Amino acid sequence: MPSSTVAARSGHSHPIALVVVTYNSAAVLPGLLDSLETGLEGIDRYEIIVVDNASRDTSVALARAHPIGIKVIETGRNAGYAAGINAAIATIAPDTDVLVLNPDVRLQPGCVLALSRRLSDTSIGMVAPKVLNEDGTIAHSLRREPSLLTIWSDALLGTKLAAKLGVGEIVASSDLYQSGGVVDWATGAALAISSGARQTVGDWDETFFLYSEEVDYMERVRKAGMGVVYEARASAVHFGGEYHENTYLSGLMTSNRIRYFRRHHSAFATVLFRLGIIVGETMRITLGPGHRAALYAALFSAAGSQTAPTV
Repeated sequence: MPSSTVAARSGHSHPIALVVVTYNSAAVLPGLLDSLETGLEGIDRYEIIVVDNASRDTSVALARAHPIGIKVIETGRNAGYAAGINAAIATIAPDTDVLVLNPDVRLQPGCVLALSRRLSDTSIGMVAPKVLNEDGTIAHSLRREPSLLTIWSDALLGTKLAAKLGVGEIVASSDLYQSGGVVDWATGAALAISSGARQTVGDWDETFFLYSEEVDYMERVRKAGMGVVYEARASAVHFGGEYHENTYLSGLMTSNRIRYFRRHHSAFATVLFRLGIIVGETMRITLGPGHRAALYAALFSAAGSQTAPTV
């Protein structure tokens, strides 16, 4: 770990831990690790932790061999994303901020410093950076809290039109993406969490094996009275989107969306929410196997029943 001397230029006194959860991530992990040196420009107190969920490839070896210096935690099982984050957080000091990163992310120069500076505001619990697509365009990574309005708007209008009209779950406001501001939640590819939020909110919910765990965590941060903000001056490239082609992941995402909604709404509202998904996926069933898997999950999967993916 670098020197513990607090650098005045950082503008923030807390150290930060970068947490990466891997599962057969050897194809993408080196790119992330190579981006960390410039991504950490201006940050003097940090540690990098890779938590591996029993990968069968060379993810662990790649992490151990990288010259930037990484602490590797092997869970010995495919424990899920939230469990991986919790395993890392259990090893760090209480006053340490955390930046959770997907292995298919590439940090842009100065990203961590911009995020860390926002966390110096004690009213802010989490900060999400600007997420860029592989071609450099801005990804619509911001979301509204799931509701009957958002699910039925997405179902009947389509996600693009619903986002443009400001009624869907996806936030498409160009002003917000350019200038930053307060949000309900953001996709979990890169999320910074203050030490205060960690101590107040506690662990991530491991019952969400994958997907909706970040929605749940950010709702708990907001409920605790701390803001979730989008910082446009910090940016990272994300190469994600695997769930579109992976039927298991499409189904799991759908099941967890319903499980999350059920936690905060009545049984009757949850039936209407599930019906909105069924209608939307039925209308798009010819567009690919991901939509068929999502439809099947909305119709038949038992909320709370999750198994670890083996793909």
